[in-house]
Amino acid sequence: MRQLRLKTVWLIVIPFFWFAAPTPNLLAAGSLLAVCGLWIRGWSAGTIHKDQEVATTGPYAFTRNPLYLGSFFIGAGVSLAGGHWVWPALFLTFYALVYSRAMTGEVRHLTELFPEAYGEYAANVPFFVPRRTPWRGSSAGGEAREGFRWAQYRRNKEWEASVGVLATFVALGAKVVFGA
Repeated sequence: MRQLRLKTVWLIVIPFFWFAAPTPNLLAAGSLLAVCGLWIRGWSAGTIHKDQEVATTGPYAFTRNPLYLGSFFIGAGVSLAGGHWVWPALFLTFYALVYSRAMTGEVRHLTELFPEAYGEYAANVPFFVPRRTPWRGSSAGGEAREGFRWAQYRRNKEWEASVGVLATFVALGAKVVFGA
């Protein structure tokens, strides 16, 4: 599913940059959303130990899908900065179709790997929209290995998202400055 998401995004990259019409205000608003998304994704990637345990600390104490929530903010920010209503509409459609399937697949995967722990976690932590307070269930006590670690962030290659977002906003900023 990850490969499908990545390949599908590339189908829109060239038309997006060609037809994007960013303005300084939309670029600023979009970059704020994208930075929020990068922060959420970074915190998540530095906390999770994929397929080793059910992550229930850090951002995972608020939502079961913080990486996808971060991706949502990044995509919303980039599409908003694109300067036309069609970009957010395309993004929301893409996100609803592709990411909902990815998240549902992860529920199945984690339920198979950790039936008891994930069942309790899923019963207490929302699927996507975060809770107001962190969940501190019985699974959290045994799972909280280290919290956020830069080594884990690097191991999960989350820095790649930051590079991609930076390149995107530099290109959109160039369109604003040079009127390209």
